[in-house]
Amino acid sequence: EVFYNVIYYLLNNMSSTFNSNWCGGKDHGFFNQNRRNFLSVGFLSTLGISLNEVLALESKSTLPVKAKSVINIFLPGGMAHQESWDPKIYAPIEYRGPLGSIPTVIPGVHFSENMPMTAKIADKITVVRSMTHGEAAHERGTHNMMTGYKPSPAVTYPSFGSVVSHELGVRNNIPPYILIPSLPTEFAGTGYLSKMYSGFSLNADPAQAGYKVQDLSFPAGVDSKRFTTRKSMLETVNDHFSSVNSDDRLNASDSFYQKAYNLIGSNSAKAAFDIETEPSALRDIYGRNAAGQRLLLARRLVEAGTRFVTVTYGGWDMHDNIASGIKNQLPNFDQAYAALIKDLEQRGMLDETLVMVTSEFGRTPKINATAGRDHWPSVYSIALAGGGIKKGYVHGSSDSVGAQPDNDPLTVENLSATVYSLMGIDPDKRLMTPDARPVSIVYNGHVEKDLLS
Repeated sequence: EVFYNVIYYLLNNMSSTFNSNWCGGKDHGFFNQNRRNFLSVGFLSTLGISLNEVLALESKSTLPVKAKSVINIFLPGGMAHQESWDPKIYAPIEYRGPLGSIPTVIPGVHFSENMPMTAKIADKITVVRSMTHGEAAHERGTHNMMTGYKPSPAVTYPSFGSVVSHELGVRNNIPPYILIPSLPTEFAGTGYLSKMYSGFSLNADPAQAGYKVQDLSFPAGVDSKRFTTRKSMLETVNDHFSSVNSDDRLNASDSFYQKAYNLIGSNSAKAAFDIETEPSALRDIYGRNAAGQRLLLARRLVEAGTRFVTVTYGGWDMHDNIASGIKNQLPNFDQAYAALIKDLEQRGMLDETLVMVTSEFGRTPKINATAGRDHWPSVYSIALAGGGIKKGYVHGSSDSVGAQPDNDPLTVENLSATVYSLMGIDPDKRLMTPDARPVSIVYNGHVEKDLLS
């Protein structure tokens, strides 16, 4: 181990020495990214060190864990920052839009008039008003926000949840990555990782009457003894096939069965999905609607041990009549989100649970001819809370009409590096693609320290 550390030190310093002394201080790409490029061209093989050995060495992260779990609330369609987190109260009406704003508990900070409950808990969260990327298409913007990577024709990248599942694994017999109510997009999948790191989709909305997650109970006529016998028989068959076939689909299937058996066999894990056991009064506080019950279920799941929950809510692609669209969508979210933050805090869970509110991009600065706003990735807003994030903080700003970052822009890569680091995952660590290509969990990103508490 000492030998490896010496090699790492030499490579890191050779990188900076080569660039500064031999290239006139310019980075010509060969020695950039410190040790990664040496390894990719086989440099360490001359020392008798295999790439797999190096990757195994890298797998031992020493980062402190601030966020034991993440609730990622994704608002698909592109939520208008002007009608939510970043109202332009002094802009001309064609930029300000048809809706008003209200002051929050943070002096000088306003939110949309449709976010009165969130305004009251603004001192518990961070709002980023300078999120930015360059993808104006829904699919590409969603890819950015689900994976931390720009889309590439060469590599299919894994989602945050799948990377977390791969790196941290199962806790308390409950799936490490859960999707409420279902897979919102292909970009929330496993990418180049094995399918065994897929998210567990509920395929049911907890707000619906008679809500029940399928396949969490024994089938009719099967008791615990018969269940154990079937499990033993399946393990025997799987062991045989695994010995003659290493196909990812077989390995993934075996992993799915094992996780399913563990989940069905654990009463406490199954109970986490049973939202009916929550006090009626608390369900009312969250709201008896899609936003409220999805976020309440997310809290139950992270409390039970899930590491990463992606919650999808609403449709925010409001090209027409944005005033009506916002009034139909935002109040329910406002109630549910504020309830979630307060509930986590009261349970002593907020400081170890990172809550993210994201969307694929924002909306155009100027109201269009149909009283809506169009796609705009240049600047938009997200919200973060708990899990090592500052409280009562606004990071960055957009300009006077919400068109560009005015200061402290936050990139997708830096957001990703920050999230992974808070979970104790090294964002520079490399994972292997099926064709044995090492790919960094985050490329060219760094932790945004101003966001940290």
